[in-house]
Amino acid sequence: MPLALWCVLIAALLPFLSLLPAKFTREFDNARPRDPEFWKDGFRARANGAHQNGFEAFPFFAVAVITGLWQGGNAQWIDSLAGLFIGARVIYVFCYWSDRATPRSLAWAVGLFSTIAIFTSPVWS
Repeated sequence: MPLALWCVLIAALLPFLSLLPAKFTREFDNARPRDPEFWKDGFRARANGAHQNGFEAFPFFAVAVITGLWQGGNAQWIDSLAGLFIGARVIYVFCYWSDRATPRSLAWAVGLFSTIAIFTSPVWS
């Protein structure tokens, strides 16, 4: 199975992992996991933002990988780009957590452009 498909699984799990540090605080009440007051500011709001953006980025990435492989794109190239996407998304989450807006935007752009490259890879193969 191509590495890119494993990257789809990782990308599907990253939004959930983005919230974990915020949930490991004493203030988190598992009986009310979506309490807007808990998520409204600071680190917890940034973790929630990373979580939501992960769900926004996932569908395009997953469709791009499936389309790229299905339409005959170079599997090694797609694997490399999928790895780049995952690396960029991990950096994105860490930048979001640490309130680094400019590097976060750069990581987001790398993820977007790698997804576009995956999607269009059959054209260039």
